[in-house]
Amino acid sequence: MNKEAIIDLLEEKHQKLFNWLEDQPEDSFNKGPQGKWTTGQHIDHLVDSIKQVNHALSFPKFILKYKFGNSNREVRAYNDVVNRYQEKLSKNQDKAREFNIGVKTPDQKKYQQLLNTLQIQNKKLQHKTNKWKDKYLDNLILPHPLIGKMPVREIIMWTAYHTEHHATILKEKH
Repeated sequence: MNKEAIIDLLEEKHQKLFNWLEDQPEDSFNKGPQGKWTTGQHIDHLVDSIKQVNHALSFPKFILKYKFGNSNREVRAYNDVVNRYQEKLSKNQDKAREFNIGVKTPDQKKYQQLLNTLQIQNKKLQHKTNKWKDKYLDNLILPHPLIGKMPVREIIMWTAYHTEHHATILKEKH
C-alpha cells in the first residue's frame, strides 16, 4: 500500500469513528457493557496508541535502526496485517487483557479534549507518513506489544485498522 493510500485509510477510519461518536448521547462517554470498556476508555486507548507511534517516528532513523534493526522480509499487505493482528489477539487474550488493565476511565470533562487530541495525533501521523521515504517505511522496524517487530509501514496500516477495530467494538456495544 503506497503512502497516499495509507494516509487516506487513516483519515477514513478516524473520520468514521468521529462521525459515529458525534451521533452518541453525551453521557455515553462513561458508559459501557458490564466488565467492558467505556467509550471514554476506548478513545483514551486509541490516543495513547497513536501517540506512541508518533513518538517513535519522531526519533532519528539511525536510532530506530540501532535499537530495533531492519526488516528481513517484504512488507505485508493491509489485509495480511489485519489478519495477523486478529490471529494474535485471539490467541493471546490473557496478554491483551493484561495490557488493557491500566486503562482508566477518563473524566467526562476531558471528552472533547481527548477527541481533539486523537484528531491532532491522526493528522500528525498522516504528515509523518507523507514525509518518510518509502525505503525507511519498509526497512525500519518497530515493536508491537502483541504482534512483535513490524516494518513502520505495517505499524501505520495497523494503526488505521486499530481505530476501525475499536470503532466496531463501540458500535456493537450500543
